Amino acid sequence: MGIIKYPFWVLYRIWFYVLVALPIVILFPILLISISREKWYPFFFRLARFWAKFILVGMGFSYKVIREEKPDVKKSYMFIANHTSMTDIMLMLVTVKNPFVFVGKQELAKIPLFGFFYKRTCILVDRSSAKSRQAVFLRAQRRLRQGLSICIFPEGGVPEEHVLLDDFKDGAFRLAINHKIPVVPITFYDNKKRFSYTFFSGGPGRMRAKIHHFLKTEDLTTQDTKSLNEKARNIIFEELSKPIKTKSHSNQE
Repeated sequence: MGIIKYPFWVLYRIWFYVLVALPIVILFPILLISISREKWYPFFFRLARFWAKFILVGMGFSYKVIREEKPDVKKSYMFIANHTSMTDIMLMLVTVKNPFVFVGKQELAKIPLFGFFYKRTCILVDRSSAKSRQAVFLRAQRRLRQGLSICIFPEGGVPEEHVLLDDFKDGAFRLAINHKIPVVPITFYDNKKRFSYTFFSGGPGRMRAKIHHFLKTEDLTTQDTKSLNEKARNIIFEELSKPIKTKSHSNQE
């Protein structure tokens, strides 16, 4: 039975990249126009959400969003989540309706088609370069002044398979404190099981995301960065540590 699964996993991975590329090819002229001016980014974001839903549904993933608190579409936030899968980007896009800009590693810009738009719409960072990290703060500040939100996976990368949740980097929390915007912790429960970076693994099924209560930053200073970091991480870590049956309850889509 196990041998039969291997061809399925190979075809499943290929199908994922087909789904990633197909909407980009079809919508290429519209996407190109949508990124030609920064003020048109909200329109690009709506197209990106459609792209994300197309991929998740096409992969056989049913997604559910649980909300302890609902973001105000007129406000800016710092969205953070655990990072375990290539589908984290897609699930984040369908989970959050507020237009946000990803801060992500510059290596993804090398992916054909996807990378073309990724490097023109996201804030790229080389975490080995202090100069690059400083540039991230400047670009994020400009985007926040435009009324957008920021999304960062604070683990700084995808941890090893056996690691439930890696340590968080401070950048997202320092930026949130500097701009007095709430930090919104989000837990992705099922992405590692559904489509991890382990090649021979995964399959169709449910994907759940939970938007936790926001962490306020109005009264915080940069000296509180580490404590805010730990508080946000503990929220997600404790949620991931719960027995599966306690995570199945939902009252919102």
